[in-house]
Amino acid sequence: MSEITVIGGGLAGLAAAITCAEGGSSDVKLFEAHQQLGGRARSTDGAYKANLGPHAIYTGGVLWDWLTQRNLMPPVARPPLTGVRFRYSGAVHRTPPLSLIPPGLRLRGRVAPVDQDFRSWVADHADQRTADFLSALAGVYTFYHDPGELSAAFVWVRTQRLLLSPRPAARFIVGGWLNLIEALERRARELGVQIVSGERIDALPDPPVIVALELRDAQRLLKDDSLRWPSGSTVCLDLGLRDRRGDPWIVSDLESAGWIERYTAQDPSLAPPGEALVQGQMPIRPDESADGAAARLDELFDASFEDWRERITWRRRQVMDGRSGALDLPGTTWRDRPAVDRGDGVFLCGDQVAADGCLSEVSFASAIEAGRGALEQTRRRTAPNSAIVS
Repeated sequence: MSEITVIGGGLAGLAAAITCAEGGSSDVKLFEAHQQLGGRARSTDGAYKANLGPHAIYTGGVLWDWLTQRNLMPPVARPPLTGVRFRYSGAVHRTPPLSLIPPGLRLRGRVAPVDQDFRSWVADHADQRTADFLSALAGVYTFYHDPGELSAAFVWVRTQRLLLSPRPAARFIVGGWLNLIEALERRARELGVQIVSGERIDALPDPPVIVALELRDAQRLLKDDSLRWPSGSTVCLDLGLRDRRGDPWIVSDLESAGWIERYTAQDPSLAPPGEALVQGQMPIRPDESADGAAARLDELFDASFEDWRERITWRRRQVMDGRSGALDLPGTTWRDRPAVDRGDGVFLCGDQVAADGCLSEVSFASAIEAGRGALEQTRRRTAPNSAIVS
């Protein structure tokens, strides 16, 4: 009666299983359909350690605190302080538009409304050009073609924390996120969690059960069509490039919400010596194909990395559709997303459910809540039996 089943071995599933085991559950089983744990937090094998999903971890959030409290944080690298570029007015510049600075200072400290879209809220306090630039800047963490359409509260809280803080919150796991997955797996096994990989669960087990799957997969397993929430759609291009002096660290496209980042700038171990690992992403517009977005991304590379096509040593393209975290439209907050507690001893966790945080922090926050809920279910189920025995 005290058995807890966790379905999914990504970040959320591992965190949920650890939470249950730490809480005293005597029997926790985790099932992963693939042979490898990690889900989208895995890194590619071989000489190039490109992450499939998250890249940065942020100080001061639930994920950072949870890992450091357990001594599970792998070595991390700080971001460089130079090499940032901005594309606007048809060219790549070393500095952002100077017109952004005064309105940016005026906006700092303001509480943005939930019910208004971000672009119109900024325009109310600045001008339309500033609103367009700040909207496009949010493309890096929304993976959305027009972040200005989203809730002002959703965008502004994240923009201030992730992009405009005087002390950058981003940290990068040295060697790729696979090192974090391995640390979580070790912790789970030390606690006695039984991990079964390569086995897909097609029918819901007896509760308590934690479903740590993407929403589209959870929807099928739970037979619940309400498990939907907006997310981004973007083309991601990972490149191994021969090093060239003068390559930027970051390029933010203030015209199309695109983003390019050279990850070996802070962690050279991600690529062979003399090479750089670079990822670019370009959100796909509603009336556009993935190839169309990829062509616009190529143009951003053309403007930012000299002779990049001739320097390619490795290449991978993927389309991230509905797999890049939750987006809150005007009038909605994280509390309106699919609930963690689905009733009858079933719990849901992942990056698009009702938990607070930025990007992968949502997976951890929801996993902890789901784990605690499953533990409470086991206590309720075993309490009558304990009373009878006594």
